[in-house]
Amino acid sequence: MSSLDDLPIFRLQFYLTAPYPCSYLPDLRARSQVAAPGTLIDTTVYSELVRMGFRRSGHHVYRPRCDRCQACTPVRVPVDRFTPSRAQRRCQARNADLRLELKPLVFEETHYRLYRRYQAARHAGGGMDQDDREQFRAFLLSSRVDSALMEFSLDGEVVMVALTDRLRDGLSAVYTFYEPDLGKRGLGTHGVLSQIRLTRDMGLPYLYLGYWIGACPKMAYKHHFQPLEALRAGVWQPLENLDGPPA
Repeated sequence: MSSLDDLPIFRLQFYLTAPYPCSYLPDLRARSQVAAPGTLIDTTVYSELVRMGFRRSGHHVYRPRCDRCQACTPVRVPVDRFTPSRAQRRCQARNADLRLELKPLVFEETHYRLYRRYQAARHAGGGMDQDDREQFRAFLLSSRVDSALMEFSLDGEVVMVALTDRLRDGLSAVYTFYEPDLGKRGLGTHGVLSQIRLTRDMGLPYLYLGYWIGACPKMAYKHHFQPLEALRAGVWQPLENLDGPPA
């Protein structure tokens, strides 16, 4: 019989990075706790880590561990209890003409060019707008877990791609990029709604949305997908019962 020490998650090591500029809140320094070695992190192990508040970027698996801030709050949607709001139903109707196809993590030039347009329009000057093809592959196409690309097309043209991981208890929305010239469609919202629907269709209970940061508009939008659960002090609880992220 195997001991707990034989299980991969108990053989992981965790270390803290040096402080670096926070990507979300101005004038703050951030630190991350990193899980290693990555070769031990398969879908089963990663599922446990996500429940503990971890995320991944390529092969890099981490969670925030800042010295003076706890603003990054892991959140998930219990999909069986989710009901779209009136605005979200309108968004679904606007995008009913999109075609969705699940694809493996294979490089496509169309995806890369869309990614560069998105970064240039939405995150200019942040560094990712200069990503070359190898950086794109490392960020979005490198995975040791069960991952897929959700490709959305309009009249044969790709307009949105969402990278999604399948976990033991749900899906995890990793990263989404879309055509910036189609702003009125609300593609980002449609992408989350589509992942909620896919999670439910797979018979899985949760869609993990990464980190909610109340003071950061780029991250606060996740509060619109109710009911939303947040991980605080190791316990998943309704986000609406919280007073907001501590400073």
